[in-house]
Amino acid sequence: MDKSLTALLFSCTLLISLCVPPSLAQTCRDYTFSGNRSFSTCNDLPQLSCSLHWNYHPSNMTADIAFRKSGASTSNWISWALNPSRAKMVGSQTLVAYQQSNGSMYAYTTQLHDESPNMQPAGLSFDVPSITAEYSSDGNMIIFATLQLSDILRSTNQVWQEGPMNGGNPGTHSFSGQNGHSVGTVDFVNGSVLSTSGTSSKTQKRNVHGVLNAVSWGILMPVGIIIARYLKVFKSAGPAWFYLHAICQSSGYAVGVAGWATGIKLGSDSPGVTYGTHRNLGIIIFALGTLQVFALLLRPKPDHKYRRYWNIYHHTVGYTTVVLSISNIFEGFDVLESENSWKTAYIGVLVFLGAVTAVMEALTWWIVIKRKKAASSAKHANGENIYSSRLQQTA
Repeated sequence: MDKSLTALLFSCTLLISLCVPPSLAQTCRDYTFSGNRSFSTCNDLPQLSCSLHWNYHPSNMTADIAFRKSGASTSNWISWALNPSRAKMVGSQTLVAYQQSNGSMYAYTTQLHDESPNMQPAGLSFDVPSITAEYSSDGNMIIFATLQLSDILRSTNQVWQEGPMNGGNPGTHSFSGQNGHSVGTVDFVNGSVLSTSGTSSKTQKRNVHGVLNAVSWGILMPVGIIIARYLKVFKSAGPAWFYLHAICQSSGYAVGVAGWATGIKLGSDSPGVTYGTHRNLGIIIFALGTLQVFALLLRPKPDHKYRRYWNIYHHTVGYTTVVLSISNIFEGFDVLESENSWKTAYIGVLVFLGAVTAVMEALTWWIVIKRKKAASSAKHANGENIYSSRLQQTA
């Protein structure tokens, strides 16, 4: 039995070794470059059979890099990019290479401003003193370049792609499969690379920041307003509506403070990267939420002459905070560049809350109108009774 199992495992191993191409089986450290080029650091990228090799020079903050695509087709283009603003191709500073019709390799730089860029040559936000490319006989397409890095580029997002040529120019690449996940981070100083298939710490912080703020400002706060507006109409709710409202708003504010703090931390960890609209809205929302908390300490009694003005202030600031919060959450989705499922899920929550609001609005108006009619009828009946009793007294 043991011999049979050993033979089976050996056969499987041999079959796999025969089926896997040598270019795919070897790691980045096994590869030998032409021209006696050598690189002290390399990482095998998890998507598209690519690897990144580099030498970092701290004295002048430059990096000599080689981006290698193994098993490359001469009818495809390849690219590698840095993107300090987001973990996505849009907005990236890109190196591109492909084989021209005469067989020579062409390498250049370009900036990608949208999902369907023209991929025409353009300068980058940082200097690239040299860039070349080669296609080796063993099917490796390689981009060689020297990058002049800044502080923010020494550890940042990286993106890599391949796609078909179309009429002598780079065509649109696939957005599914490995092409949809070829993004990660690179640290030229420490020599580390992380794919987003294993989420980076910065991405984790962004996710935490987004979840905390979406739950607090975007869900708990609106739910608290719905409770205050509609449950108090029901006499059976008694004072419970107020306590539920207070719990939702106070817990929402507490979670929101945590979300705001993570945003401050993310900003301090990302010098040079700013999201003006998202940041400014966040500051305004936090300030309005804090004002609401302090306003509770100054809440007049129900029969106080200033209670009416306090109610106007409280409602105005509350509704404004929620509207700005929802707007800023969608700003955050654009910054996060997360999968559409996140945005779709939150839209679903908003649709549900909107449906509940519509139903409760109609129901509570019906109850209020019914009570007014009942009160009017009772008042009218009471008036008739008084009139009848007076007639009897005069008779």
